[in-house]
Amino acid sequence: MSPRKPIASRRTHAKKLLPPLQFSQPLPYGAVLHDKGVQFVVYSRSATAMRVLLYAGVDAAEPDEVIELDPTSDRWGDIWSIYVPGVKPGQLYHFQADGPFDPEHGQRFDGSARLLDPYARALAGEFSIGPDGLLRPPKCVVVDDAFDWQGDRHLRRGLADTVIYEMHVRGFTNSPTSGVAHPGTYLGVIEKIPYLQSLGVTAVELMPIHDFAAALPGADGTVRGNYWGYDPIAFFAPHRGYASGTEPGCQVREFKEMVRALHAAGIEVILDVVFNHTAEGNHLGPTLSFKGLENRVYYMLGDGGSTYKNYTGCGNTINGNHPIVRELIFLCLRHWVHNYHVDGFRFDLASVLSRDRNGDILPNPPIVELITEDPMLADTKIIAEAWDAAGAYQVGSFAEMRWAEWNGRYRDDVRRFWRGDFAQTGHLATRLAGSSDLYGNDGRQPCHSINFFTSHDGFTLADLVSYREKHNEANGEGNRDGDNNNFSENYGVEGPTRRPEVNELRSRQIRNMLATLLVSQGVPMMLSGDECRRTQGGNNNAWCQDNAVSWFDWSLVETNADIGRFARELIRFRRGNPTLRRRSFLEGGSSAAGVLPDVEWFSPDGVHIDWYTADGGLTCFFAAPSPEKLRQGPDPAAGGIEGVPRHVLIFAHAGGGPRTFAMPQPKAVRTLPWRLFVHTSQSPPNDIFADGRGPVINVEKPLLLPERSLVVMVADTELSPRKAARGVGSRPE
Repeated sequence: MSPRKPIASRRTHAKKLLPPLQFSQPLPYGAVLHDKGVQFVVYSRSATAMRVLLYAGVDAAEPDEVIELDPTSDRWGDIWSIYVPGVKPGQLYHFQADGPFDPEHGQRFDGSARLLDPYARALAGEFSIGPDGLLRPPKCVVVDDAFDWQGDRHLRRGLADTVIYEMHVRGFTNSPTSGVAHPGTYLGVIEKIPYLQSLGVTAVELMPIHDFAAALPGADGTVRGNYWGYDPIAFFAPHRGYASGTEPGCQVREFKEMVRALHAAGIEVILDVVFNHTAEGNHLGPTLSFKGLENRVYYMLGDGGSTYKNYTGCGNTINGNHPIVRELIFLCLRHWVHNYHVDGFRFDLASVLSRDRNGDILPNPPIVELITEDPMLADTKIIAEAWDAAGAYQVGSFAEMRWAEWNGRYRDDVRRFWRGDFAQTGHLATRLAGSSDLYGNDGRQPCHSINFFTSHDGFTLADLVSYREKHNEANGEGNRDGDNNNFSENYGVEGPTRRPEVNELRSRQIRNMLATLLVSQGVPMMLSGDECRRTQGGNNNAWCQDNAVSWFDWSLVETNADIGRFARELIRFRRGNPTLRRRSFLEGGSSAAGVLPDVEWFSPDGVHIDWYTADGGLTCFFAAPSPEKLRQGPDPAAGGIEGVPRHVLIFAHAGGGPRTFAMPQPKAVRTLPWRLFVHTSQSPPNDIFADGRGPVINVEKPLLLPERSLVVMVADTELSPRKAARGVGSRPE
């Protein structure tokens, strides 16, 4: 097809009242506010004409004014820029560009398409179908970034001292059970901050809040929903659907209010960012922004430009290592750090950023290096999902010192061990110790491993121990979508059951995995709702389920208060015991000579383990480090290290029957004053003891562990709490 004719201009703008664009500004692109107007700035190398469309209101079908840019006076190189006096914050606009339409060679200009500004600070309105049959995107909003931060700054919590809580802004409070005044919004999150504080997490990792296509209407009238938000259309704009207000741009203020309130509560904000694809899809997808401005630059193309390379599973792939796109990503990250005070980023399908324009994996990708070295991002947490949808898997090798990674190996190994799979004991030990096999050879540290066993993508924890198979029929794809390799188990019944023995075992497995996560070296990440057994009914790919399937059911907080208490006490213990938050990898050794090594491994009979014959039973001893040892490594916590180091002893039994464990035989371990902290096979409240102050353990008596159970014991060091506090910081409240 050929592009349609452009909307006729109603006015040709005259001479500009300000000098040409000043490139010294921090964000030179987009709608740049001046005292008496706005300068509109957009990049396009191949456009032959450019227009700014101004609208009188959100519901306006046609622009109130169309301003033509003069290619002789309003273009500097490949940048089009025009100053429009009288334009104020709240003004709605689109760009529109003429240019070559040659799809066989990657050119897709359409002079009638209304285009989103790639640097738009906010969007307003919804998608619609115009009388010409073309999809029209929401309108861009001119934004004033002024905000009273009330002295707020980044919290700068050390990565090693972080406990991450992955959550969905809308899903966290949209259920009627939430009881908030602003359900499903940024302000709704503020209302639930006391809950987050009581849980003890130190950071929320928000699923995508870059404005995205929550629902795209098709030409046939059908609507494709996207609850998760992994379909971005405006990287600089907070999602308009999470605002409680209705005025254009109010989401900017409300998002900042949420960040400010979370910071005041001591909770950092990490954004899940999707710099790997957009909602424009493949050659059959709509033209919303990048396609209509410079398709050959913004996307990886194949077959001479006629097709889109798809390393994301979403139809297209952003050309992240092209200088223009690299600049956009770089300025976007700075924008969120500077204007919104966010504390870090988790990069979705980050391996896409390792690919060059041909899709080949680069050894030193320019965009990854740029993010690594940027001084404005120096205080932020940088986390990679180190794989993509086309087979790249870089867990343990994605980048260098600045980058932590979602440790997919941790997820799989912990699941398989507790399911009772064969020969998993050594793998569990490696994950408990911080995954030195992945991060110990390139100068990184245990905190570069983001440990998790559940995330938004896959089963919830409750479903992981209740379903052997996925149940995604409600997604409308014949249960073909979603991962088939879940390493899950139902323990005799698929889904809910009234059989008490099955429910008791499931509860124990939930405790086993929560305890494993929170006593492992590295950084724990919990999925929102796992602490109260939130279920998705076996759906392991609920990307389109904007309903009770995905929403946080707040009645579960009371119904499953025992699991909530278990999680809170584990988090509190972890934050109070820096033994579990080492800055350097453990060195091992033997305590036979009376000197405690930092870690020792024992078999159930109390002797040092033989890894060749290990069979599902493991005892792990973490010795409390000295203050000097704690501070080794690249990530010392700002202001001192929280808590008093204490020795930790872990007994893990993944077998299907009871098993006897002897206390480790070395005298240096046996003579420590051990107290019970966790016993997952005991009924609440004896499943966990506050602050590890449970009953004193008789080390001469063997320990009988029922099937699939875990015990954690704690011993104080020789230092008194007061002396220890002076040496390594104070314990958290």
